[in-house]
Amino acid sequence: MKKTLIRLLGGEKLQMVRISLFSIFISLLVGAIIFLALGKNPFSAYGNLLQGSGLFLKQKYAGRQNMFTDFMGFLDTLTPMIFAALAVAVALKAGLFNIGVSGMMLAAGFVSTITVGYSSLPAPFARPLVLIIGIISGALVGALIGWLKYKFNINEVVSSIMINYTLMYIFTFFINTFFLDPVSRQSVVITEEARLTLVNIKALGLKFDIPLAFPLAILASIFVWYLINRTTTGFEIQAVGLGKKAARYAGISISKNMILAMTISGGLAGLAGVTYFCGFNASIQPGVVPGMGFNAIAVALLGCSDPIGCIFASFLITIISNGSIYMSSQQGVEIEIADLITSVILIFAACSEFLRIYIEKISMELNDKKDVERV
Repeated sequence: MKKTLIRLLGGEKLQMVRISLFSIFISLLVGAIIFLALGKNPFSAYGNLLQGSGLFLKQKYAGRQNMFTDFMGFLDTLTPMIFAALAVAVALKAGLFNIGVSGMMLAAGFVSTITVGYSSLPAPFARPLVLIIGIISGALVGALIGWLKYKFNINEVVSSIMINYTLMYIFTFFINTFFLDPVSRQSVVITEEARLTLVNIKALGLKFDIPLAFPLAILASIFVWYLINRTTTGFEIQAVGLGKKAARYAGISISKNMILAMTISGGLAGLAGVTYFCGFNASIQPGVVPGMGFNAIAVALLGCSDPIGCIFASFLITIISNGSIYMSSQQGVEIEIADLITSVILIFAACSEFLRIYIEKISMELNDKKDVERV
């Protein structure tokens, strides 16, 4: 059994990719068992998830809709998830656990909304300004967490959680006091000129949404990959994450790189915030922090904390979340089943580091056993 596990998941080359694929396989297998227990065909259920995300054809569509319209909606949801996963991945490279992505998203969304979202600026100025303000807002929150970690050695998990809810209550007060829509009980909807998603576009007999920031998410992934793997800054960030004492001995500034990593992470979380609150959504619900920021932690782990891996991991999780409503209606099961499958995937993803350490341990045991037999 151990030898089989080593053969499947051992070896340093692509080990984390293999572990991630193994986690996904086990999770989907557990999901299949759940569907079988409910008397449903798991292949049909998983097919419904793909159909609901616009990756497979449905049997029928509503007026002015087809597979393309569903797929564009899927990309609209996918965009902020990629940014959020990248934010977590950058922090992890520096050995920091950024659980404050939700707060950073909320800060970016709120500040962008009240400064640009309610303005009369034309679209060519408003949309780039929304992105810039979002990056700055998120980066400032990230820099604060990094500075607290360096200056007072406050654990970033504790400070992130506290900042998440501090920001939520502050923004809830201002929304309820000045910006509340009495009908929807959310913040007043932003102008179309400031929104990062073009909604209800009519073309070729269809009506669909266009996520303007999706190409930016792909470019950001490539940029972060290059920054981490091909620059001195990325090398120093990774060195700090691998061992602070060794990095300090090598002359690398621990404080600078911790604050820098959290600032970059915050900027990416800010992009997630504006593409979520000023793109996918057009308003903010008071008293709620976006759950996407927490899901992004496990998504980044599932993607091996690699910027390109984050794209594929985000793709998988978004398929399940977007296709869940259609799957639920077609299979006649509760929509929470999709959430359960997502949770199982994320749990196994979070265990990826444990699997890696366990595989290394049994590899050493088998090698020691071989050495004894040779003697």
